[in-house]
This record gives sequence, structure tokens and C-alpha cells, in this order.
Amino acid sequence: MKRIQRKTERRISAALRLALVALLLLLQIALVIVLVQVLRQKMYIGYTVLQMLGVLCVLHLYMRPGSSTYKPGWIILIMLVPVVGLILYFLWNGNQVKKKLALKSMAMPKESPAVQESSTRTQAVLTERWPRWGKLTEYLQRQNFPVFANTEMTYFPTGEAYLEDLLAKMEKAQRFIFLEYYIASEGQIWERICRILTERAAAGVEVNLILDDFGSMMTMPPEDIYALRQKGVWVQMFNPVHHYVNRLYFNYRDHRKIAIIDGDIAYTGGANLADEYANLIVRFGYWKDCGIRLDGEGAWGLTRQFMHLWLRMNGELRDPWDSYRPQAVGHGGDFCQPLVDGPDNNPVSTIEDTYQQLVANACRYVWITTPYLAIDEPMIRTLCIAADSGVDVRLMLPGIPDHKFAYMVAQSYFGELLQHGVKIYTYTPGLLHAKSVVADGEMGFVGSVNMDYRSFQLHFECGTLFTGSAVAAVQEDMDDILEKSRRVTLAAWRKRKWYVKILGAVLRPFAMWM
Repeated sequence: MKRIQRKTERRISAALRLALVALLLLLQIALVIVLVQVLRQKMYIGYTVLQMLGVLCVLHLYMRPGSSTYKPGWIILIMLVPVVGLILYFLWNGNQVKKKLALKSMAMPKESPAVQESSTRTQAVLTERWPRWGKLTEYLQRQNFPVFANTEMTYFPTGEAYLEDLLAKMEKAQRFIFLEYYIASEGQIWERICRILTERAAAGVEVNLILDDFGSMMTMPPEDIYALRQKGVWVQMFNPVHHYVNRLYFNYRDHRKIAIIDGDIAYTGGANLADEYANLIVRFGYWKDCGIRLDGEGAWGLTRQFMHLWLRMNGELRDPWDSYRPQAVGHGGDFCQPLVDGPDNNPVSTIEDTYQQLVANACRYVWITTPYLAIDEPMIRTLCIAADSGVDVRLMLPGIPDHKFAYMVAQSYFGELLQHGVKIYTYTPGLLHAKSVVADGEMGFVGSVNMDYRSFQLHFECGTLFTGSAVAAVQEDMDDILEKSRRVTLAAWRKRKWYVKILGAVLRPFAMWM
């Protein structure tokens, strides 16, 4: 009874916060409209100048580097209501993300010459073994994402397996635990995590936790955060929703899923810290997720990224930077290359570039799982050209989506892809939330990345590229997904309901706000 009351109070509190944000946004829009009316009636010349600036703004937007997915929405708004659209664009377009988010401008500390040389040698060996993937790994290395060997990789085909393994390893932590997640939700998983974190903190283990404020707003009791802080756990909330309302910067979220234990073990994948990811509660049928664990040198690739963001958020580390490196000797002859991305890198999107190269360089097949699909023209062309060239391109999406409108937008892309031979499947048991790629049985990718505009341009994301036995494990999981999925045909797609067609077409230009 007490839990239900807490849940109700939390939802009311979160709803009030969101309502306040929405009210402030509506007030901004109202003020802009009033200002425009005053200009039209009292300052006709000024109004005309703004209309002309609106046309120039559309041209600038069209020519501006970066993804084309977000541009139609702004262009439509500016063309329909030129002055209002122009003012809102300058308020909300988000060009100054680096300056406006509460993140210190801090370069990633450079690796030692020994580490850089090791990465270069490892990348050369990888290229010799798999020549077609050499350019991709070299590109990422030049973006300051080293290639690691001496790493054992374990793939988890379900969220429950991933979370159980994570909790077991956390209980044995001796030096530090770093967690960075989009969602933490009250329930059995969270209760166990809180117990482990407080016990480890009491034992002298350094425990640092980053949670996204928006992702956890409706699900995380504030008193739990307070209790963790009182018991020695350092907690930071990423980009509080009520900040930066004037420029919509609450739209930029930390969608990463990273867990580090003692620097020797690192996890990433699609699962958050909530019961539905372990199927302890039922939402949208069976919740199909995945994750991967890195043991050895490769764990450093995610550890350094967590620490970098932690310091940029004004957090403090107990020990010097290099003391968090792996201490255990890694094993295995496979390679991995952890990477991250975020809106402060725009117009460069390293993870989107990685997806494009995985598709473009595949010779036999490339299979992708994603819960959402909202892609720009270059990505569409890359998928279509690969399929037209005889590559077996397969996209696997949910059979029971969690966001109906987003799924209608995803369906709006099916027609062109199907016409070019891309195969699309929907996972009939429920919500396919896994984010993974397999190319030619040689290269794999697992992370937090959805195949949509928000992940490629707006969110802070992470993942790891890898070779070896883990690729075969992902492949086996995808085979199982396909057995439980329904293939979408062009004829069936054309017969979808009329309102789905209309809403998909209307909402598609505004995918960046969904």
C-alpha cells in the first residue's frame, strides 16, 4: 500500500514538473505570437524584414551540414508562419548545445604513447585479418576510440540474463562501481541495486551513479536518491528537465547504458535498471533486450567515457585518472572498440557513421535490430544500395510497439526499403528493444543506439564494435528472433489502415520532437 502511495505521489510530482515546463513553453509561444501581431500592426517594415529573414533562414537551414531528418519540420513551420517560425527556430534550434548544457568544456585526456601504439598495432592486426573493416576501425580510432585486444566478450540475449549477471558482479566490487543509465525505476531490480550500492559504499568502494533526469522522472522516488547520497553513493542527475526551457535543451538526454566494476569489467546494451527489462512485470508483451560484457583491456574504453562525462558534470573522482584502468589480465584473441556519441559532436555523428559503414561494407549480409526507425536520406540510400547490390539486409522491429505514433513513423519508411529488397520483420511476442548489428558474421555492434534521429543526433549514446565469438552469439540470437517474427510484405504494408498512412506521413517531418 505504501509503495502504491509513493508511486502515485511521484507521478503527481513528475506530472507537475512536466506541466510547468509545458506551461513555460506555451507562454513563450504566446509571447512570440503577440510580438508578431504587434510587429504586423505597428511596425510593418520590421515585420516584412522578418519575413525576408525567414526565407533566408530556410535557405540556410537547407544548406546547413548535418542530418536532413530534422530540417523538414523547421522548414514547414517557417514557411507556414514565417515570423513565428523564425523566432521559434532561433529560440529552439539547439545550435549552442555545447555552451548551454551544464557540461564543462573538457577534452578527453590523451592516452599514453604506449596505449596509442598498442591501439595502432591492434588495429593493424584487425585490418590484416578482416581487410574490409579496417577503414571503419581506423575512422573510429582517429575519433579517439582505441581498439582493444585481450578482452573476453560475453553476449546476453535477454535483459534478465544481462541484469542478473550485472548484479552478481556488482556484489563482488572491491574498488569502484560506475553506473550510467537513462532509466532507473522503482521495483525489484532497483531495490537490489540500492542494497548492493549502499553495502559496497559502506565497505569503502567508490560508487558513482549518473541517471537521466527525464528518463527517471516518473519512475524514480526522490527519497531513494536522497537515501543513496546519505549512505555514500555519489549521484548526479543529467540535464534536469526544468533547466534550459527557453531553448528546449531538456530534449537532449543521456540515453547511455554503461556499468563499470573495478575497471576490469564493463557492460553496455539496451536494458535499463527496471523490472520490465528483466520481464519481472509485463509491458508490451515479452520485453526482448540484449547486452554485452567486456572483461579485460576493452573495459577501459567505456570507463574513460564515463569518467569524462562525470567530470564534465562537475563530479569528482576519488583517485587519479590512471588508477581506474583495468588491473586484471584480459584474455581472448578478439577485438573490441567501445565508442560514444552525443549532440555536442554535431554535425558529426560517429555512431550514425558507424552504422552506415557497417551496412555499406557488408558483402553478404547485414542484420539490424532496433525498436524505432526514423532515418535520413543518406541512411535510406545506404540500406537500399546494399540490398540492390545483393546484400541480405534485414531490419527487425517490435511486433508490439511502446510508442504508437513513433511506430507509424517507422512504417512510413517501409515502402521504399521493401521496394529495394530490404527485408523487414516484426517480433510477434512483444517489444523488441534490443539494439544490435551483425555484418557478414565478422563484425558486431551492441549498445544503447536506436536507429532513429534522436539517437543519432539528440541523445548521448554508447556501444561497442567487436569481432569473434560474441558475433556468433548475436547471430544465433537474431536467428531466434527471426523464427519468432513476421515478415512484412509490400502488399501488406500498402493495406495498412488509412489513418496510419496519414499520421505516418504527417508526423515523419517532426520525428525529432517525438
